[in-house]
Amino acid sequence: MDTATSGGLFDRALKRLLEAWRDVAGGAEDGDIAAQMRDCLEAKGGEVSARARSARLAKAYLAADADGKAEFLRILASFDSDPAAVAKAVAAFQAAGDDAAAAARARMQLRRALEAPRARLVTQFTSIPEGVKFVVELRAALLQLAKKDPALAALEADMRALLAAWFDVGFLELRRIDWHSPANLLEKLVGYEAVHEIRGWRDLKNRLDSDRRCYAFFHPRMPDEPLIFVEIALVKGLSGDVRALLDEKAPVQDPAAADTAIFYSISNCQQGLAGISFGNFLIKRVVGELSSEFRNLKAFATLSPIPGFRRWLDSVAVDEALLSPDEKASLAAALGADESDVQPVARLLAKRSWHRDAAVAEAAKPILTRLCARYLVAENAEGRAGEAKRARDPVAHFHLTNGAQAERLNWLADRSEKGQRESLGLMVNYLYDLDAIEANHEAYVGQGKRAASTTLKRLARGWA
Repeated sequence: MDTATSGGLFDRALKRLLEAWRDVAGGAEDGDIAAQMRDCLEAKGGEVSARARSARLAKAYLAADADGKAEFLRILASFDSDPAAVAKAVAAFQAAGDDAAAAARARMQLRRALEAPRARLVTQFTSIPEGVKFVVELRAALLQLAKKDPALAALEADMRALLAAWFDVGFLELRRIDWHSPANLLEKLVGYEAVHEIRGWRDLKNRLDSDRRCYAFFHPRMPDEPLIFVEIALVKGLSGDVRALLDEKAPVQDPAAADTAIFYSISNCQQGLAGISFGNFLIKRVVGELSSEFRNLKAFATLSPIPGFRRWLDSVAVDEALLSPDEKASLAAALGADESDVQPVARLLAKRSWHRDAAVAEAAKPILTRLCARYLVAENAEGRAGEAKRARDPVAHFHLTNGAQAERLNWLADRSEKGQRESLGLMVNYLYDLDAIEANHEAYVGQGKRAASTTLKRLARGWA
């Protein structure tokens, strides 16, 4: 996301939150954050008093600087379970023995004792206007801090569990976004787009034209904030070049004549909801919507980035172990190097504009597509013992988990600076075959088997 756009969205959101809480919070704020939190937990007075205390506490957080916000979160994390109460509940459970009724009561007491008061504090924020959004922002701030602080990591885990329940897919609303949607929502699409930068209003209008579709999930307590959105192009056949999809000068196609829906961008919008998956449900819901609207659609596929490919190439001894002598010689010759050069791929990667040299690109194409197929089909991410093997590439893992099949690699499909930096311009189509989605999902999640086309499998087996 563009920094200026992101900052503008955040500043306006902050102003909106503070304005929403002005009347609710009432009088002056107590400077002792821990005391305010204790007051919230004691819940003295009625509902109005409780909302006012939560609003004052939230305002105190938003008014603090970075150090103050971190200290606020540490104080919140300190409201953990009472060790004495937990020990007492454990002892009661152990003493219950074979008495089923006593054991049931002891388990209930143990569950209550283990529940950290901070979870109740966080939940109380939902009673104020924009409170759910505030909790999402709290977790976004926690994600980085929690990596170095076990107490904050425990608080983050509690908040993740709460948000996962609040944002269950059953509570979400699927909405289509078009050019006539509210301007503030369209502006958020520009700011939140994470795959292919939206370069302005003309670019956005092109992505929302009659041969395109855009859908997003919304939560009833955050009705103006998209959680995740997907952009779709209605075309004929699989798309193999993102420039064609994003070309503002290309003629608008008749969507009724399209036979393929290409999902070319999926963007998560709320950092505080990281790790809470909506994408698989979004794609399946959108496929249902499109199937109902356009009976002519026969295929549903993506044109996806491969963000980890270049990083993987940099991490392995490509030139020594993975290239045949003939490949090394042909690439070295195209690069103008001596044929005995044992590191032609390293030399290629160091050449920023290599793809603009036709001879170099032609020599590199069979090598890089083969290595990329291997990366997608065979390379595994690090995981815990006993877990099914998962794809090393995060986008591949996402689509394979959803039941898609890795269908086709597309050479120089993304010539942008980002595309070159992440995947040397390569992109991949993932095919969503409605008759195979469930079987593909089960095979991948349960056994680590990756659905891939015969062509990709053959490429991957060509490993030297």
